[in-house]
Amino acid sequence: MTAIAIKNAVVTGGGHGIGRALCRRLAADGVGVVVADIEGDAAETVAEEIGGIARQLDVSDEKAIISLVDDTESDVGPIDLFVSNAGVGFGDGESGAISTEGGMNPIDDRWSISWKVNVMAQVYAARAVIPKMIERGGGHIINVASAAGLLSQIGDSAYSATKHASVGFTEALAIDYGDAGIKVSVVCPQAVATRLIGMEDDSGATEGGFNGNAIDGIMQAGEVADIIIDQALEGRFMILTHPQVTNYMQRKSGDYDRWVGGMRKFRRSLSSGN
Repeated sequence: MTAIAIKNAVVTGGGHGIGRALCRRLAADGVGVVVADIEGDAAETVAEEIGGIARQLDVSDEKAIISLVDDTESDVGPIDLFVSNAGVGFGDGESGAISTEGGMNPIDDRWSISWKVNVMAQVYAARAVIPKMIERGGGHIINVASAAGLLSQIGDSAYSATKHASVGFTEALAIDYGDAGIKVSVVCPQAVATRLIGMEDDSGATEGGFNGNAIDGIMQAGEVADIIIDQALEGRFMILTHPQVTNYMQRKSGDYDRWVGGMRKFRRSLSSGN
């Protein structure tokens, strides 16, 4: 699919971070963008900036996603590109990987909300839009996962597990619907200067995320968005915005036990502050 073929796009989690940067990039390319975000005010701000349309959306609600797709197709036009970017991460509770603590509300099990937002929202979007794309002879899906979906995120097992599931689901989409003209991409960025790692939007900072823990290669959201769109338009399935992730993947697959041992060592260094 070429840039000129994308007339209308929907971006979830479009009010901040990577989502906002994607909205900006697409609008700059002349694409009509529907900015969807659980924070309606943030969606409105981005939509006003880029000349798009704002939509308040809770991606964990399948009926809301169906309504978004139907309304967009009816009022704006066919959705050529759907970007499932919304995601959450809360960190492990006191009991580590098996914790129930955390979530959008104190009573939430962080596993439940992470599963709904990081995985099922992408399933809901695909269910709603792919049949319409097939009828038209093509379309593009971009699911934003994380390098944690290929490696791991120390201190947030729910995030790691659900991002692995996102990668697996997106791979299934590519296999099942590629012959029907649906182009599918999964994005696995490492650290990006966004609120998800504790950094303010547009801060320009390249360090200080994750409470100041050492992170190699924090990238700006705009830079990441450019890589995502450019590689998606090239037809790439796996989009790795951070080159070092390829090396990490090779090390992991080459000796899984050694990889786990190295991650334990890294976790100990984080715990000790060294």
